[in-house]
Amino acid sequence: MDLQKLAIAVPPLLLAITFHEAMHGYAAYRLGDPTAKLQGRLTLNPIAHIDPFGSVLVPALLFLTKAPFLFGWAKPVPVNFFRLRNPKKDMVWVAAAGPLTNLALAAVSGIFYQLILFLAQMLPPSTYTFLGYFKGLAEFSVAINVLLALFNLIPIPPLDGGRILVGLLPREQAILVSRVEPYGMFLVVGLIFLNPFGVMSYLWRFMSLLTRTLLGM
Repeated sequence: MDLQKLAIAVPPLLLAITFHEAMHGYAAYRLGDPTAKLQGRLTLNPIAHIDPFGSVLVPALLFLTKAPFLFGWAKPVPVNFFRLRNPKKDMVWVAAAGPLTNLALAAVSGIFYQLILFLAQMLPPSTYTFLGYFKGLAEFSVAINVLLALFNLIPIPPLDGGRILVGLLPREQAILVSRVEPYGMFLVVGLIFLNPFGVMSYLWRFMSLLTRTLLGM
């Protein structure tokens, strides 16, 4: 990945993970838990959400090793589910806030992408370099927001989909699923690399389909 691609990838990535985390905190605040607000996490300033490992080290290593993609994550927003007015029910909305925000950003980015294509037909060729940069931003923004939304909806704690599942299941089943959380990321890594029953292949195909649909392709 060269510097030109980095310049296209970094702004949408920072925007996507910042909005994702901030909206988790905002949803929790609206539902009774002020923890994120008290810790200054209800902000769209990326600095407040940067995780040294996931936001700096991992993307830097991917860039330096010339990986064909750039990926990272933000520092999780603190949520005290016991301070929510209805912890089990409200957990679902707090968890869903992040992926839903990413889907909304993907949709807005898709509209922006179509606007750029429209302007490219109206404006002189001298603007193509300028428009091309913003076209790349919009295209990558759609892709990264779809990826973050659908990946986080995998129903394995501590991913958002896992927390949504815990909130929807009856108490006994919810307790069983929540016990998976300490090992959840190992399960997710295994799911990605082992791809049992082709599960991840179907997910990647759906991500590709949704991305192409939002880009009008």
